[in-house]
Amino acid sequence: MNIQISRRQALLGSGALVVSFSLVRPLGDALAQSQAKPLALTEVDSFLAIDKAGKVTVYSGKVDLGTGVTTALRQIVAEELDVPMARIELIQGDTLLTPDQGNTWGSLTIQLGGMQLRQASAAARQALLAEAAKKLGTDQLTVADGVISGGGKKVSYAELIGGKSFSIKLDPKQPVKEKAPKDYKIVGKSQPRVDIPGKVTGSFVYMQDFKVPGMLHGRVVRPPAIGAKLESVDDAALKKIPGVKVVREGNFLAVVASSEWDAIRGANALKATWSKSETLPDQAKLWEHVRATKVAKEDVTGNTGNTAEAMAKDGAKTIKATYDFAIHMHGSIGPSCAIAEFKDGMLTSWSASQATHNLRKQLAQMFSLPPEKVRCIYFEGAGCYGRNGHEDAAADAALLAKAVGKPVRVQWSRADEHGWEPKGPPTLMDMRASMDAQGNVTAWEGDFFMPQQTPAGFLVPLVAASLAGMPYADHIAPGNVFQNSAIQYKFPNIKTVCKRLETTPFRPSWIRTPGRMQNTYANECFVDELAAAANMDPIEFRRKYLDDKRGLELLDRLAALAKWEKRPSPQKAASGNVVKGRGVSYVKYELVRTYVGVVAEVEVDRTTGVILVPKFYVAHDCGQIVNPDGLKNQIDGNVIQTVSRTLYEEVKFDRSRVTSLDWEGYPILKFPQAPDVVIDLIDRPNEKPWGAGEPAAAVIPSAISNAVFDATGVRLRSVPYTPAKVKAAMQST
Repeated sequence: MNIQISRRQALLGSGALVVSFSLVRPLGDALAQSQAKPLALTEVDSFLAIDKAGKVTVYSGKVDLGTGVTTALRQIVAEELDVPMARIELIQGDTLLTPDQGNTWGSLTIQLGGMQLRQASAAARQALLAEAAKKLGTDQLTVADGVISGGGKKVSYAELIGGKSFSIKLDPKQPVKEKAPKDYKIVGKSQPRVDIPGKVTGSFVYMQDFKVPGMLHGRVVRPPAIGAKLESVDDAALKKIPGVKVVREGNFLAVVASSEWDAIRGANALKATWSKSETLPDQAKLWEHVRATKVAKEDVTGNTGNTAEAMAKDGAKTIKATYDFAIHMHGSIGPSCAIAEFKDGMLTSWSASQATHNLRKQLAQMFSLPPEKVRCIYFEGAGCYGRNGHEDAAADAALLAKAVGKPVRVQWSRADEHGWEPKGPPTLMDMRASMDAQGNVTAWEGDFFMPQQTPAGFLVPLVAASLAGMPYADHIAPGNVFQNSAIQYKFPNIKTVCKRLETTPFRPSWIRTPGRMQNTYANECFVDELAAAANMDPIEFRRKYLDDKRGLELLDRLAALAKWEKRPSPQKAASGNVVKGRGVSYVKYELVRTYVGVVAEVEVDRTTGVILVPKFYVAHDCGQIVNPDGLKNQIDGNVIQTVSRTLYEEVKFDRSRVTSLDWEGYPILKFPQAPDVVIDLIDRPNEKPWGAGEPAAAVIPSAISNAVFDATGVRLRSVPYTPAKVKAAMQST
């Protein structure tokens, strides 16, 4: 690519770009960098470094949870700098080296974190071009593989800045001019994921594989009930296991040993007496409990016209439905693991936390340390998509490391993971609408019962800190679960209210698509019920109330992809024990970004109540696509994981504790049950990229419910759609 650039143009085209290469701060290995490396979001050096060999090191506060973003982030930087992907190294989630770009959540890694990297890379590129123009004596420049050529001469990035700092300021209010999408060679093209070879060959280092020299192994002895108090401990049996140390802090009880197996044996050998505790509601009456819980406040998320007046009009037909969404756990395939070490007054924590900067705050509070005395380092774990047990394992390890004065590794058991990770809260939704004699929707109302989020409540309390009586943030932190309660359709009268409950049965946390999934499930199921009441095709009904061109285009492409047959649901000719149906669902995520439409094809065995979902069609518009293959991976994962959540997953508990402590008690989708996923990616290279880690999941439960109705004429309004619920619903009609 040929570039005409003057030094004046380089500076004018970059907004408030301040250029000053510096020889003061060497950017070598991690230890050298940590002494002076900036972390502010307004510094190019916070995000990038180029060494004397021309290698580009990228520092990302956002982390890869198995989503493939370490590949996409490399693509963004490689494209903007015109360097090969192979020459880019990415460091992620290290609080000593990476800027705080916010937690890895909300499908914002590319949308926000990637765009910060793009800006830093564009600023670096412009500065390098300006410097090269001086050295080469020409404004006619080309860039390829990190080498700038012009006037018959060339100079590499390494020669211009290798091992030195950029010292360039970034001003978000005056963004740097970025490369035009028409000139992209890397972004928008499928690139092999950089993590897959290691994962296939077994050389990839997960958190569970990581080791620290001289580390010991810890195992926590869990209370038999939530809220139980530790009354006594008998460690006489530990005499048969040499080297095992008991650690007790308040109600926190654990053992530390030289091997993991000895730690397990030691924990099993301890005889502890605990008080009784019954703090949980009767699961059989969960929804009565939710409805009876005190409402801390009401958030009105949609308010158009006058719904009460519209519903009271003569001739208005009122339709009502109530939906519920069960308590879910993350169900990470690999139980949580962490290592901690106290050394020279510094706490270092290695974990799979997707929020290392927040974890640093929590560990600092727990041990009354200044945050700069805590370093949290990210290693990928075996699945997350929300705040699961990783941070709690980190707190366990830190407490034990402090107690014994050596690094300690804590590996949770399956029972630890299922029983003690924070949960996705139960959600209850009451929907009402009115229609006139012509089948037009005249009013729409929705009441959504969900936990409150306490002020500054983005920190899920750490179990170890609460059990040990150490300082901790006692928050209720379910995330932005109000999102997508407001609807995307243009009805004349709308009122949607989130009733934020004072308490919820378990520590609430984020699980993939928190709130957006539950709220979209109720909205899109209820829209389908209205379409049936109007005797209209479900896609045409949605189109009738949409005025969004991108949404309408997406629905058209979805219909073409799925070879949609226009007709009302349910189908009329279903016969036999096994019946088939199709259902549609649509969302504009948070009403401001990523559009997704899906069609589910289902098979329902009317004798057994078993639902199979052999195929899903997905139309997906997230703006500019960075890595099409990686995006398809994300969509596949969204669909497969959410089919599992919709058909199988539900936390079981008694009045004291979680009882679904293994995969028998908490079943998930198996490989033979995974659907075939057919995807239409709508690429808009001239638009900013939006997130893709969550949106497709939001529409899966409603699409399956709507498809079951199409097949059977029966509405499913309670997730998960178990065979027992399906049979009960069919018997009640």
